[in-house]
Amino acid sequence: MDRRTAGRLGAHSTHARHDSRAITAAARRASYHDRFEKLVDPDLILEPAERAKRADHARRAWYLRLSERSREVRAARKAAAESEPPAE
Repeated sequence: MDRRTAGRLGAHSTHARHDSRAITAAARRASYHDRFEKLVDPDLILEPAERAKRADHARRAWYLRLSERSREVRAARKAAAESEPPAE
Protein backbone atom coordinates (compact mmCIF):
# COMPACT_ATOMS: atom_id res chain seq x y z
CA MET A 1 0.00 0.00 0.00
CA ASP A 2 1.43 3.37 -0.95
CA ARG A 3 1.65 6.25 1.53
CA ARG A 4 -1.16 8.21 -0.08
CA THR A 5 -3.60 5.32 0.16
CA ALA A 6 -2.52 4.57 3.72
CA GLY A 7 -3.08 8.19 4.70
CA ARG A 8 -6.51 8.30 3.11
CA LEU A 9 -7.44 5.00 4.78
CA GLY A 10 -6.32 6.33 8.16
CA ALA A 11 -8.26 9.59 7.71
CA HIS A 12 -11.45 7.80 6.72
CA SER A 13 -11.09 5.36 9.63
CA THR A 14 -10.59 8.21 12.10
CA HIS A 15 -13.56 10.18 10.78
CA ALA A 16 -15.70 7.05 10.89
CA ARG A 17 -15.04 6.68 14.63
CA HIS A 18 -15.01 10.34 15.75
CA ASP A 19 -16.87 13.56 15.07
CA SER A 20 -14.84 15.66 12.62
CA ARG A 21 -15.52 18.86 14.52
CA ALA A 22 -14.25 17.34 17.78
CA ILE A 23 -11.02 16.27 16.10
CA THR A 24 -10.25 19.75 14.79
CA ALA A 25 -11.68 21.81 17.68
CA ALA A 26 -8.32 22.64 19.30
CA ALA A 27 -6.78 23.73 16.00
CA ARG A 28 -9.79 25.87 15.12
CA ARG A 29 -9.74 27.47 18.57
CA ALA A 30 -6.00 28.23 18.28
CA SER A 31 -6.45 29.67 14.79
CA TYR A 32 -9.31 31.82 16.04
CA HIS A 33 -7.20 33.28 18.87
CA ASP A 34 -4.21 33.76 16.57
CA ARG A 35 -6.38 35.91 14.32
CA PHE A 36 -6.85 38.53 17.03
CA GLU A 37 -3.22 38.37 18.13
CA LYS A 38 -2.12 39.06 14.56
CA LEU A 39 -4.61 41.90 14.40
CA VAL A 40 -3.23 43.69 17.48
CA ASP A 41 0.47 42.86 16.97
CA PRO A 42 1.25 41.94 13.36
CA ASP A 43 5.01 42.49 13.83
CA LEU A 44 5.21 40.49 17.08
CA ILE A 45 6.91 43.29 19.02
CA LEU A 46 4.78 43.08 22.17
CA GLU A 47 5.39 40.78 25.10
CA PRO A 48 3.23 37.62 24.90
CA ALA A 49 1.18 38.60 27.97
CA GLU A 50 0.47 42.08 26.60
CA ARG A 51 -0.36 40.66 23.17
CA ALA A 52 -2.81 38.20 24.74
CA LYS A 53 -4.44 40.96 26.79
CA ARG A 54 -4.87 43.19 23.75
CA ALA A 55 -6.13 40.27 21.67
CA ASP A 56 -8.75 39.59 24.32
CA HIS A 57 -9.92 43.19 24.12
CA ALA A 58 -9.98 43.03 20.31
CA ARG A 59 -12.06 39.83 20.49
CA ARG A 60 -14.50 41.44 22.92
CA ALA A 61 -14.79 44.53 20.70
CA TRP A 62 -15.46 42.25 17.71
CA TYR A 63 -18.34 40.55 19.51
CA LEU A 64 -19.78 43.85 20.74
CA ARG A 65 -19.80 45.15 17.16
CA LEU A 66 -21.44 41.91 16.00
CA SER A 67 -24.05 42.20 18.74
CA GLU A 68 -24.79 45.81 17.85
CA ARG A 69 -25.23 44.96 14.17
CA SER A 70 -27.55 42.11 15.11
CA ARG A 71 -29.61 44.44 17.31
CA GLU A 72 -29.89 46.97 14.49
CA VAL A 73 -31.02 44.32 12.00
CA ARG A 74 -33.62 42.96 14.42
CA ALA A 75 -34.95 46.47 15.07
CA ALA A 76 -35.14 47.18 11.33
CA ARG A 77 -37.02 43.92 10.71
CA LYS A 78 -39.43 44.69 13.52
CA ALA A 79 -40.05 48.21 12.17
CA ALA A 80 -40.63 46.83 8.67
CA ALA A 81 -43.06 44.22 9.96
CA GLU A 82 -44.99 46.81 11.98
CA SER A 83 -45.29 49.17 9.01
CA GLU A 84 -46.73 46.50 6.67
CA PRO A 85 -50.52 46.35 6.39
CA PRO A 86 -52.08 43.22 7.91
CA ALA A 87 -52.44 40.30 5.51
CA GLU A 88 -55.96 39.31 4.57
